[in-house]
Amino acid sequence: MVKSLPAEFYTNFLSAAAKARKPSPIRGLYPLESRPGMISLLAGKPNAATFPLTSVQLRARSPTDPAQELTTELSGKALAEGLQYGPTAGLPGLIEWIHGLQAREHGRGKGEGWRVSVGSGSQDVIHKAIIALVNPGEPVLVESPVYAGVLPTFESLNCEFVVVPTDAHGIKSDSLRSTLENWPASKPKPKVLYTVPYGGNPTGMTATKERRQEVLALAREHNFLILEDDPYYYLYFGAAPRPPSYFSLELEQPEVGRVIRFDSLSKILSSGIRIGFGSGPEPIMTAIDMHTAIANLQTSSLTQAITHALLDSWGYDNFKAHTHAVSQFYKGKRDVFERLMKKYLDGLAEWDTPEAGMFFWFKLLLKAPETEGAEEEDSEAVIRTKALEKGVLALPGTVFLPDGGKTPYVRAAFSLLDEADVEEAIKRLREVVLEARGA
Repeated sequence: MVKSLPAEFYTNFLSAAAKARKPSPIRGLYPLESRPGMISLLAGKPNAATFPLTSVQLRARSPTDPAQELTTELSGKALAEGLQYGPTAGLPGLIEWIHGLQAREHGRGKGEGWRVSVGSGSQDVIHKAIIALVNPGEPVLVESPVYAGVLPTFESLNCEFVVVPTDAHGIKSDSLRSTLENWPASKPKPKVLYTVPYGGNPTGMTATKERRQEVLALAREHNFLILEDDPYYYLYFGAAPRPPSYFSLELEQPEVGRVIRFDSLSKILSSGIRIGFGSGPEPIMTAIDMHTAIANLQTSSLTQAITHALLDSWGYDNFKAHTHAVSQFYKGKRDVFERLMKKYLDGLAEWDTPEAGMFFWFKLLLKAPETEGAEEEDSEAVIRTKALEKGVLALPGTVFLPDGGKTPYVRAAFSLLDEADVEEAIKRLREVVLEARGA
């Protein structure tokens, strides 16, 4: 029997903004419309008879045979649901499918105090979760380097960044422990930790099972929640079996409820379809939904219906086959990129081989190793000026440091380019480094 933390446990975690929100007077009553015999005069829903769409046909490559195309049609009740306003948390059919997915992938079942909320991409759900949990000026634990796209939400709240360093094996749990054990007694400890544990953006690192277990133990010991942002979970291509997620590993704890997990379909179905979802404790999901109800009412019913129709037609086994094919595609891209890095940047850059995702995080050796002060070089100037002048776009590492500062690191994406373009880009980077060395 899985023990979950009680709803009242989260009262001290919710922000003042979340506590101040009131349920939508209309959307809060939507579930009553399905009661037998109920005649609803409630919502100003447009009459479906006026909608011009009569069906939507989807043609998609077969997950098991890419040479074949499968056709799925969205019509009747399913289309009607997709064309109308829907529940704030998401269409029931899609939510049910996601619950089944989380059970298969992470061993998490219903009745454990958690549920799903669908968003317009996982970024949407993450933003709303942060707003629901963090008050202006509060400290937050963030891994460093960190996904730059999440920083503006924290910055809009004037948060104090408490940097937790990472390496190729994930968050340095010993450093996190030291930070928390030496926290000033007069100051409230951080309530949340943000991390991207698979194929981290920008570092490409994948946290080991042992590091995750250590972080989970610290979450319980020091009473913080883990925001597990996991858009690259299905893009794992390491040689070893994929480590279990935080969401799965917390089943080893005396109770569950300290992990809020965020999944994305952007990297495996379509980035333009804008479907992501959060899985976490009921009170936090409710706070997210209340934000959605006043901000954008809901995630698009039509994109949810299209997504569910495709996934339901595939089934879980074919979904797994598809995601495996996607991960192997990116493994091939990674291998090409690294082979050319070794050919042109050996001795001019250093890196750890990524096991997931779509990024290389590498240190430019802008001075020869024997040169005094070689470790102090910063990549920003050469990437923003010299590399740009030579026709190469990449991101200097400083944009991923929550506390700013100089770094010799660079992030490069390998997801789109063919081999010829990769080779040319890396040759140009080689020229940049050699010129910086004065060679």
